Amino acid sequence: MTDRSTGLPYAEVIGDPIAHSKSPVIHNFWLEKLGIKAEYRMFHVKPDELEGYIASRRDDPDWRGCNVTIPHKLAVMDHVSDPGNVHASIGAMNTVAKAENGELFGTNTDAGGFFAPISDVPLKNQDVIVIGAGGAAQAVLFALSRIEVGSVTIINRNVLKASALLARFGLKGQALEHGSALPPARLLVNASALGMKGQDELIVDLSPLPDDAIVYDLVYAPLKTSLLKAARARGLETIDGLSMLIGQAAVAFEIFFDQAPPLEHDELLRKLLLK
Repeated sequence: MTDRSTGLPYAEVIGDPIAHSKSPVIHNFWLEKLGIKAEYRMFHVKPDELEGYIASRRDDPDWRGCNVTIPHKLAVMDHVSDPGNVHASIGAMNTVAKAENGELFGTNTDAGGFFAPISDVPLKNQDVIVIGAGGAAQAVLFALSRIEVGSVTIINRNVLKASALLARFGLKGQALEHGSALPPARLLVNASALGMKGQDELIVDLSPLPDDAIVYDLVYAPLKTSLLKAARARGLETIDGLSMLIGQAAVAFEIFFDQAPPLEHDELLRKLLLK
């Protein structure tokens, strides 16, 4: 793990792997539009380096915080304070920042970022399928628990873990193993790493879904995942991973740099991300 200092205020995204991250493009685009002299970068942190990384940033006066991605969203909770009780509610952190007193605290902007593009979809009492049971899935389940959806089916390799999450978030439903037939549902969310560059493909039979179903893939590298291609071939409405990525980044940006991002440029930003 190496570092590079530029003397500017900075934030970053950490993970393993991390080269695929589009977060630097988003945050640096907003910094440039606002004329803020700061930077946002990516930093590769392996699981056994996480504690050392947090310690190294704690006393860095230029460090404003970091976004946290796979596989650190659960482990990072052991190293920072939790003023919003994220551990007990969502159960995963995707953002760490520095308070005025220098204390490092964690929060989660994934739940809001996930919900933003479906906020106008009537999902109350509608059935939902969630693939995955990690940090991103927990943010999704937290959001779903707040909008009174119907039955939730979690598909995961570890069925016991998936069942425990249903109980944790007070959701009725079932847990199924990967490869199980999908039940009918209004919304299907891939909150796993399957389909991500370097990971196994996510291959599911979408035929049980109704014609008005929405397929939402949180993976954004690649943007056109096999899941979304299959959904579009069926004529289903789709939402790609950039929607959540930009939504959660907007909340984190304001935490890091004390200014709201210039969202009026979102169309230009999305074109930039699609290059």
